[in-house]
Amino acid sequence: MTAFRTRPLVFALVAALLLVSGDAFAATRKKSPKKESKTTRPRDDAKTLAVLRTSQGDVTIRFFADRAPNTVRRFLDLAASGFYDGTLFHRVIPGFILQGGDPLTKTASRAPEWGTGGQTDAKGKPVTLKAEFNDTPHKRGVVSMARMASDPDSASSQFFIVLKDAPALDRQWTAFGEVVQGIEIVDRIVTASSADTNDPRTGGTPRSPQRITKVDLVTEEAPAASAETKPAKP
Repeated sequence: MTAFRTRPLVFALVAALLLVSGDAFAATRKKSPKKESKTTRPRDDAKTLAVLRTSQGDVTIRFFADRAPNTVRRFLDLAASGFYDGTLFHRVIPGFILQGGDPLTKTASRAPEWGTGGQTDAKGKPVTLKAEFNDTPHKRGVVSMARMASDPDSASSQFFIVLKDAPALDRQWTAFGEVVQGIEIVDRIVTASSADTNDPRTGGTPRSPQRITKVDLVTEEAPAASAETKPAKP
């Protein structure tokens, strides 16, 4: 990944700290996830917002369904099934990223494995996504999928929110959404997490992990027509 060669420090953070471990993820294959519920009515991914109900407040995400359609669909399907409910933000690197989406964080006794989990199929095998790299810059508030640094097609369920513009991630990770409301809540989560940034395993292990209590999917309403665009009454 040539984008990182000129930035060895950023590369080290990204490669070693941001992403799930393939070996550890493989160790979770015997665990089956909560069954996904089928969508009862058609969903327009481009007009769907996800509201993360967190321990610090609500964070609303809008999705780039035209740039990363499969990734958006995966996230929304998992959210609709309750997959993310009760998960923790398990990796917090102030000034870089806030990461969550690992189902293992629902179990306190598995804390040493946090950051290694993801979606699995009925047989316990990892379910991964092909990369959908696009031209979306990784600016503050952008939501992107975590993956193994060595495998572009290893993203599963974990995601991260960019805390500060990180151009080294551009076209290297799949950006699939952005925070449109509640970025101050994201900052509050980072502060409340009290991350141990000296942890060599993660680069940012929260001493006080913050929780996603629930994810609600809502349809984005079209903006009201202005006086200039409203049709004249006969």
